Amino acid sequence: MLAALFALTAAAGCGSDSDEPAKASSPPGERPSKTDSTKRPEPEPRPSVSAADGRDSTACADGNCEIVVSEPVKIPFKGPRGQATLSITEIGPNSIAYTVKSGNGQSKGSASGPGQGCITVLRSNGSGNSCGGLGDAGRPSPQPDAVVIQAAAGEDGTAVLQLVSD
Repeated sequence: MLAALFALTAAAGCGSDSDEPAKASSPPGERPSKTDSTKRPEPEPRPSVSAADGRDSTACADGNCEIVVSEPVKIPFKGPRGQATLSITEIGPNSIAYTVKSGNGQSKGSASGPGQGCITVLRSNGSGNSCGGLGDAGRPSPQPDAVVIQAAAGEDGTAVLQLVSD
């Protein structure tokens, strides 16, 4: 009996490249569980919508992109008067807030509630905002010498951002 127990103990230690001590074996008649003792990072939540450029905020550098965001982020892009920055300051279920900075100018937008969002038109001589229900607005139309930014809040805590320039 002792020889059989020794053989089982020796077999349990085979095949491991780890320096960790061996774990206790299961009682006879029970199968050991196949749990992994190492923690793997949880995958980022999947948005309920897709975007042409996925989550790649660098795709916005030229002033044209469609991305999904789920956390505050700063997105540099080419504006009508040079470098501009879109900063998502708050995001949550059916809610978004952001600031757009270009030169010495700044514009802010925020919306909350199902189907809500904002559109900002950034021009070389200023900007304008409109926030409220977007419905099925789709992609905003380009405007001459401007960057149009549309931010649509999603119920899952993500938002779809679209930047469109001519």
